[in-house]
Amino acid sequence: MCGIVGYLGNKKATEVLVEGLSKLEYRGYDSAGVAVNTGDELSIRKFKGRLAVLSDDLEKSPIQGTLGIGHTRWATHGEPSDVNSHPHFNKDKSIAVVHNGIIENYMELKEELQKEGYEFLSQTDTEVIAHLVDKYYEGNLFDAVYNATKKLRGAYAIGAICKDNNNELVAVRKDSPLIVGLGEGENFIASDIPAILKYTKNVYFLENGEFVHIQNDTVTVLDENRNVVKKEINEITWDVESASKGGYEHFMLKEIYEQPNGVKETLVRRLDENGDIKLDDIKMTKKDLEKINKVYIIACGTAYHAGLVGKYAIEKFAKIPVTCDIASEFRYNDPFVDENTLVILVSQSGETADTLASLRYAKDKGARIMSVTNVVGSSIARESDDVFYTWAGPEVSVASTKAYTTQLVSFYMIALDFAIKKGSITKEYYHEMIEKLKQMPEKVTKALEQENYIKEDIAKSIKDKDNAFYLGRGLDYSIAMEGALKIKEISYIHAEAFAAGELKHGTIALIEKGIPVIAIATQDSLFEKMVSSMEEVRARGAYVIAVAKEKNKEVEKSADKVIYIPDVDDILSSILTVLPLQLLSYYAAIERGCDVDKPRNLAKSVTVE
Repeated sequence: MCGIVGYLGNKKATEVLVEGLSKLEYRGYDSAGVAVNTGDELSIRKFKGRLAVLSDDLEKSPIQGTLGIGHTRWATHGEPSDVNSHPHFNKDKSIAVVHNGIIENYMELKEELQKEGYEFLSQTDTEVIAHLVDKYYEGNLFDAVYNATKKLRGAYAIGAICKDNNNELVAVRKDSPLIVGLGEGENFIASDIPAILKYTKNVYFLENGEFVHIQNDTVTVLDENRNVVKKEINEITWDVESASKGGYEHFMLKEIYEQPNGVKETLVRRLDENGDIKLDDIKMTKKDLEKINKVYIIACGTAYHAGLVGKYAIEKFAKIPVTCDIASEFRYNDPFVDENTLVILVSQSGETADTLASLRYAKDKGARIMSVTNVVGSSIARESDDVFYTWAGPEVSVASTKAYTTQLVSFYMIALDFAIKKGSITKEYYHEMIEKLKQMPEKVTKALEQENYIKEDIAKSIKDKDNAFYLGRGLDYSIAMEGALKIKEISYIHAEAFAAGELKHGTIALIEKGIPVIAIATQDSLFEKMVSSMEEVRARGAYVIAVAKEKNKEVEKSADKVIYIPDVDDILSSILTVLPLQLLSYYAAIERGCDVDKPRNLAKSVTVE
């Protein structure tokens, strides 16, 4: 998704903007640009390609000025190009804007503006905003932006500057993330916290419909009715170093190895002195739970796969029926949601557009809203009744790893908390499962010791393959879906996950000689059936890579390669099973020469529908 940075202060604006944009590269982008008020004009530079293209140009031909806006674009309207890059501007380049989101009625607005004589250079929806601001500009930039947004339908975070005033920055947020950074004699806007952490740890989180008006060193936040809003200053407790590579070649590998600590932090922060689960931000009482007759878990991508495991855990422990649905489909399925429904939203960023839209839909229906997210102060967290924050730390790589495993831990804890309150499990079993969860960080560390074997023996064996299949049953099928997604998104190997029991119902027709089949067999109750499925595909020429528990050495008779995970209860195995699949995806991508942290066409946070 696009990244926005804006600056007004006493430093050279381009240095702050480029530095900030570099911290947003993980979001995915295809072009970058800046607009700076030099005191005489707005100087605009923007280029297709990596941020380095812009940076090199600015180094060769610097722009002087202390007010500016910057942008990294992820194309939605119009192909990646210099012209379609942001910032966009009006005819005489006296107004410049950057925008994250989608303007749904941009064609209608464009036609109206063209009839009034406005000329368009790009294919983007954003250029409409620049011309609208121009239309309403009568010497007051805030008034012009405010009036322009009244015409917009869709999602947007917008930053705007003008030539006439080199001490004014205006921004607005609706359904796309935007924060305000508060410094000493300088202030910032940005799409995400890492962009400004080098300069300040104090931020405002803007709510939907809020505008920010920065003049000199004064920051004013106003609501959609232009009433001044008194905002709480939030102090960020982590630093830039937490989001750096720390000696690893890629963020993804670093984040894979941060999983033991992420799992530990997510767990131990919620255990009291008696070893009981204490969920401070979840106020579900026994009475509340007795009222709930169904649960929806709503998410996208990797978070959806975590939700599938969460469904299993809640149903097994708490005995409440759960439906897991993809966020982009949920609202259109006419779901049965009312005041007796609990809707759990899962989102690493807490800004995923479809998930956020599902939250608001369910809330309008009277449902209780709970969220599982990694970002404190995110939109989904703020709009939920209850929140479970994972403690994964900043996740930079587009391919999610540690967010997923901490989401799994979150679901296990939520399910156990619900179950003990409802009385659907005994106190003894409750404490037994908590003790087993406490062992997971050590087991995660042990599972990661398979790295070199996966790198040298397995990833190399599939690097030239165009297709792969993942098989599993029960919980392992959910993990197979996540494994297939990982290898698709970063190595570009086409992969599909199948429920192993469905092989004979059609999918076995796709098995041919030499095709990799990753067979996940960690469920003791289904182990023999999985072995039978492995034999079926192997008999048809498949190259079988099995993932199994250490105790099940007999799996070697039915597989070409075996990756072992430490012995663990079936229900908790997902935390460990996904680790070798992450490593396999990573090293397959390395072998194929792919850009691991920034896979093509993808963005870290999807904030448009």
